[in-house]
Amino acid sequence: MTRRIVIAGASGFMGTRFAELYRERGDHVATIGRRAGDGFSDASWGDQARIGALLDGADVLVNLAGKSVDCRYTPANKAEIFRSRLETTTELGRVVGIIDTPPPLWLNASTATIYRHADDRPMTEDEGEIGSGFSVDVATSWERAFFDAPRDGVRQVALRTAITLGDGSALTPLVRLARLGLGGPQLGGRSGGGRQHFSWVHLDDVFRAMEFLETHPLEGPVNVTSPNPSTNREVMATIRRVLGVPFGLPLQEWMLELGARVIQTETELILKSRWVLPKRLLDAGFEFRFPELEGALRDILHKPAGTAASRVAA
Repeated sequence: MTRRIVIAGASGFMGTRFAELYRERGDHVATIGRRAGDGFSDASWGDQARIGALLDGADVLVNLAGKSVDCRYTPANKAEIFRSRLETTTELGRVVGIIDTPPPLWLNASTATIYRHADDRPMTEDEGEIGSGFSVDVATSWERAFFDAPRDGVRQVALRTAITLGDGSALTPLVRLARLGLGGPQLGGRSGGGRQHFSWVHLDDVFRAMEFLETHPLEGPVNVTSPNPSTNREVMATIRRVLGVPFGLPLQEWMLELGARVIQTETELILKSRWVLPKRLLDAGFEFRFPELEGALRDILHKPAGTAASRVAA
């Protein structure tokens, strides 16, 4: 039987890949975005009647909407990062609350960055400690907006995804550095010496986790991250090995700050120690296709250009 999946924010790397995989599975995919008729969106934000028509009777709602955090944290960008998450999630909650037959499963994007800088022990859903700072404020506000919209018969799951690896986004600058001979550890931050933990997940394992959640009754926050996180030093060494680059010079924090300004991003993305484990998924029996970093990187970096898998991104 053909099922109906509604994806909000389907024009990004993750949404594009997920829509493709749902369609390959035989599902009908409808999308919500900035402008209906833009080639990506069947309904636009603000058109609650049209959004309601898509959601009424749908099987799964997947909300990925939100401005990328891969940018400089200027006041304008910070405001847009908040607005693009909170307003869209709140609007979906309002529509879900009034339609006759809401989707029984609502998967909402979140982030493993919600946890504190951790180099002493891993963070799980039950024992993880929420951190502080701008990125954490975004994550906690986003989840609050999501869980403030409960509806009988709708199971809500916040996907606390780690840095998602694919041919693009977070992986792209690291690969570029490695090919330039600058693929040593990124030094600095509170951990120092490239010892900061790097929790990651292959994009296709994110989709497989979403499929798993359709048939396993988990709800609330769920960490979606490889069970084998690495350190920054290990990540860079593995990228060099997969690419066949024999050496990589380390980068000091002041170099990273300069580089981040040039490419318009923040050093937090590589200096914060993210040590997160997917306890709830593992306890429920989920098996990762790419549990080890080297296997994940070889799958991504050695795919022929232009294939579906080569287009996955963070």
